[in-house]
Amino acid sequence: MALVGPTGSGKSAVALEVAERLGAEIVALDAFTVYRDMDVGTAKPSSAERARVPHHLVDALSPSEECSVEWFQRAGRAAIAAVTERGRVPLLVGGSGLYFRAVVDPLEFPPTDPGVRAALEGRYSEAPAAAHAALTAVDPDAARRIDPENLRRTVRALEVIELTGRRFSDYRRGWDGYTSVYPDLRAVGIEVDRAELGERLDARVDAMLADGWLEEIARLRERSGGLSATARQAIGYAELADHLAGEVDIDEAVRRIKARTRRYAHRQQRWFAADPRVQWAAAPDAAQLLEDCAR
Repeated sequence: MALVGPTGSGKSAVALEVAERLGAEIVALDAFTVYRDMDVGTAKPSSAERARVPHHLVDALSPSEECSVEWFQRAGRAAIAAVTERGRVPLLVGGSGLYFRAVVDPLEFPPTDPGVRAALEGRYSEAPAAAHAALTAVDPDAARRIDPENLRRTVRALEVIELTGRRFSDYRRGWDGYTSVYPDLRAVGIEVDRAELGERLDARVDAMLADGWLEEIARLRERSGGLSATARQAIGYAELADHLAGEVDIDEAVRRIKARTRRYAHRQQRWFAADPRVQWAAAPDAAQLLEDCAR
């Protein structure tokens, strides 16, 4: 079973409550709590909360490591299998729609090769139309979905074809349906009024700063290896790093973080709203729905 919804909706509190009552273990489907030492700005479950209920895929990677969707798919399914083998209930919790679908649905992620991609980019760097024409000749379905001016996406499609011998469009088929690899999957979404959610998110940013978010980022900047490209995508980390570097004042950094957080939450709502498996309810009712799913 799964509990999904936008950041700041109260998923963690509901998940802890339900997991304790059911004897479940939480599998965190989050792009950034997977990183060690990125605690404050990711709203990571505290050590006390993790002592109450086992959490998986939290603190699994160093901030200098990349977290690909392929890695997350493998790690998430392995965690679910391990929990199930122990006779416990896996409770999937998160707001990353991409990682949720990667773990629970039969999606394939084609390989990549920096050398092949670089060669294609060099060949077509000044000729996106020629790249798109080449794609049209071998995979017209993919070409129809890609803007002829979007060279990056066109090159990615050509790269996949060259590496696998399969059409890039073949990899999209799993996205078109919502048939899980777990036949008994039930998903509950926490429903929150948009205006209320925005106020919660703004208040949470302020609370994170009061809890030492700037200090956390200062420590991360001093580490050897720095942050991976994936880790740098975590909301607020780049903005506050810019402030620490003297490139922007703190008020502007906070304004950007709050605006970006709101946009992200709204994208999450739209993503999960498109999934017909998700049953929506306010937080107290969501807890009851999850317990009903386990019966």
